[in-house]
Amino acid sequence: MTPSPRERRILLTAHTGREEARIIATQVATALQTHGLVVRMLEEEARDLELPPGCEVETVEAEDAAAQDCELVLVLGGDGTILRAAELTHGTTTPLLGVNLGHVGFLAEAESEDVEKLIGMVVDRHYSSEERLTLDVTVYRDKEVVGSTWALNEATVEKAARQRMLEVVVEVDNRPLSRFGCDGVVCATPTGSTAYNFSAGGPIVWPGVEALLMVPISAHALFARPLVVAPTSVLAVEVLDRTDATGVLWCDGRRAVDLPPGARIEVRRGRSPVRLVRLHEAPFTDRLVAKFGLSVEGWRGAAERRRREA
Repeated sequence: MTPSPRERRILLTAHTGREEARIIATQVATALQTHGLVVRMLEEEARDLELPPGCEVETVEAEDAAAQDCELVLVLGGDGTILRAAELTHGTTTPLLGVNLGHVGFLAEAESEDVEKLIGMVVDRHYSSEERLTLDVTVYRDKEVVGSTWALNEATVEKAARQRMLEVVVEVDNRPLSRFGCDGVVCATPTGSTAYNFSAGGPIVWPGVEALLMVPISAHALFARPLVVAPTSVLAVEVLDRTDATGVLWCDGRRAVDLPPGARIEVRRGRSPVRLVRLHEAPFTDRLVAKFGLSVEGWRGAAERRRREA
């Protein structure tokens, strides 16, 4: 059935394996429907909820069509759940609104205690959205494409066996840069700079900066520093075929491609960005302080500014 152009439709997705997520998802679905919005859910997730009488949700089976005709996707869970939801919106203009039910939750815009206020902002359309750069990733073997995928956070080349290092050559813009043995190489976006890239020793990059990042993991080399390159650059990692060590490519920790010796992985700016909903205009610096629990005791910036302006 073709939706009415006047209908406002929200795709609701949640980590329904957690009781808290099921309870909040039921509350959200009921509240949105009360305000006249159509709530859509994946069929398997809708079955996990105990919806009250009179509350009905629209269900879909096919994930590739789940976000079609939706105003936004409301995600209840941690960053892993939000990355899964990004798969539903990739290639569309439908934005994601994450409610953090996990730990750090860098991709989330709200916390679980903010749900009631959040619903009001969604109903009143008091939100904006911003584009986040993604990665398109292609895997070659003997010049033949053997795999292609994408990532919002990072594409990581990792060794497949714990006891063997990968021997790789890394490349930027069709020029070789360095060869080394390592546990892997992370290629990340600014959005992913606070994820695996951060754990591997890479820099944190503000979301407004358009760039690609490359960070070797436990590399045995004199030159194996994190790199920040232009968004127009192409990064490549070649797994040398002089050893029988094999690797695996992981994108956002969700999509995997096996890498035989001799594989070549090319990473470039994605053709389809992902849109994230923003409810507040808080600076990214404040988000870092809050998410990482950073101490700013002794800061006198605001007081000094007021003193100078007096």
